[in-house]
Amino acid sequence: MSSPVRKDPQQTRGSYVMPFHEKMDYKCQRGFLAPYRGQRYHLQEWRGAANAPTNAKEYFNMKHSSARNVIERAFGVLKGRWAILRGKSYYPLQVHCRTILACALLHNLINREMTYCEDVDDEDEGDSTYIETTNEWSQWHDDLAESMFTEWQLRNA
Repeated sequence: MSSPVRKDPQQTRGSYVMPFHEKMDYKCQRGFLAPYRGQRYHLQEWRGAANAPTNAKEYFNMKHSSARNVIERAFGVLKGRWAILRGKSYYPLQVHCRTILACALLHNLINREMTYCEDVDDEDEGDSTYIETTNEWSQWHDDLAESMFTEWQLRNA
């Protein structure tokens, strides 16, 4: 993996993706897009032409799962290289965010400027917090899923 930080990240109104676990009940709120419950989610469920999404919620979940996998791999690489990212952070949120950004930038600089980089193992933390839902963000979530699915259908027509 050459870089965990994409050169042209796709941003969506300041939102982010969090790992999805079936046992958790993540809800949409401002800045957080949860996958749709009761719809296929994991990438292995989408393999093969006969398993294409049939509605906007399935399509959104497929893209959400794909993005989650990319993010998990990127953080696995960063955590493998930078010990400060492996444990719990007791720094203020702004310091924590800057630390992650600095680690990603240094990782990319090292990969660009140095010829040797050993592989690192992924690590999983599994920490999560309860997030309350908002109707406004849930509606925006539904509208985004419909728009993504419609565009995908037009491209594949």
